[in-house]
Amino acid sequence: MELRRIRYFVAVAEELSFTRAARKLQIAQPPLSRQIRILETAVGAKLLERNTTHVSLTNAGRLFLNDARIILRQVGQAMDIARNSNSGETGLIRIGIGKGLGEMVSRIVYHYLEAHHGVEIAFKDIPSGYQADALVAHKIDFGFLRPPIDTARLASAHLFDERFSVVLRKSSPLAKFKYLKLKQLVNEPLLLIDRNLSPGVYDKTLEMFRIAGLTPNVVPTETLAHDEGGAVLVASGRGIHIMVGKHPYFPYFQDKLTAVPLHESSASIGVFAVWQNDEGAKVVLDFAAFVQATFKDKPKLVDLTKDLDHVLTAGLSKDNRTPKKPSRSRTVRRRAR
Repeated sequence: MELRRIRYFVAVAEELSFTRAARKLQIAQPPLSRQIRILETAVGAKLLERNTTHVSLTNAGRLFLNDARIILRQVGQAMDIARNSNSGETGLIRIGIGKGLGEMVSRIVYHYLEAHHGVEIAFKDIPSGYQADALVAHKIDFGFLRPPIDTARLASAHLFDERFSVVLRKSSPLAKFKYLKLKQLVNEPLLLIDRNLSPGVYDKTLEMFRIAGLTPNVVPTETLAHDEGGAVLVASGRGIHIMVGKHPYFPYFQDKLTAVPLHESSASIGVFAVWQNDEGAKVVLDFAAFVQATFKDKPKLVDLTKDLDHVLTAGLSKDNRTPKKPSRSRTVRRRAR
């Protein structure tokens, strides 16, 4: 059933005249009559009663008219959505969020949506180590993660570096210090999660000990301090976590846990935005540009424990206009290792 025949029928039904409907549609009357007969054959019911002086709707025609109008309206809406999506004004962006990056991402999205009311955002918690596969499999469109970056398949932008801190019990003797050195941690059980979840943090943690000439007392675990289970392990004295992010432990444990900054020259790691190299959706590319502009000219090392709103909003234009399309440079390879 062709859409034009439905449109022709609605025109005749509203005008109750083939002559006026043909004039409105800017076609000749005989082809219009022929297309209506073809439509009735396809429907399997007579929709119009007509003679030389009169046109009226049958009962089937009245029922069909209601749904025909809905169909035409929905098609029009679909065309508007597609047209606006092509211009970047509407669309859906599915965002993957690495561990501990949720608050930063929520602030970025908040400022973005202030200026892009037609865009929908969906979130998925996906560990950094799994985001590349999720992007390539089209499960997400955009990701916030820590290295390494799969530069062969992904475009990326380095946003900032974040500090490491040590998550431990408030009752620990180490909790009284303003900052900690690795040599103070060698005898502490170091809870270390599976490398696949966050290869960058895992490798960086062991690298810091190696550079300092120390051997950590590693205890494998399945949960981070961000998770309730990981926070319970630390609170019960089973070990410490070396973490990154503004809130490196489960929020309900604020009265039991604390995070002390790790004072080592190499105690920081990058946070990146990533999307597919061949991404064609303008709404995703515009979001990538917005994210990069948000962190443009910021200090390389951002302290997310301080004024996060200032970090994210400083430098944005007053009207929050979307910046230029992002460069797909692959210059992050050196940082990502």
